[in-house]
Amino acid sequence: LYLVESGGGLVQAGGSLRLSCAVGGLSFDDYSIGWFRQAPGKDREGVSCISSRTGIVNYADSVRGRFTISSDNARNTVNLQMDSLKPEDTAIYYCAADRTVYCGLGNMYDYWGQGTQVTVSS
Repeated sequence: LYLVESGGGLVQAGGSLRLSCAVGGLSFDDYSIGWFRQAPGKDREGVSCISSRTGIVNYADSVRGRFTISSDNARNTVNLQMDSLKPEDTAIYYCAADRTVYCGLGNMYDYWGQGTQVTVSS
């Protein structure tokens, strides 16, 4: 089983990035996939999650309207499109899998990727 994030990088404020989470060894029918982030000196924060089976999608208030999560079941990939980026979005972004079809950012996730760095300059 694996979760591998990609797409991070350095971008100016107002710019966009698209993160991808490649997932192997589990079915999107049984698992929800979430994106989390952790900035230096701060607690980990739930950003967004999606359940392909139920269509449930959740966003943190801090990113709603700017970030869009989507699932590509054919490629076993979950993407996070991040627009109108702000310096406070700077963090390591992780994807994680939760064995439930009711995704929630406060759930206990079972499996985690290694993370990808996103840096937004002002």
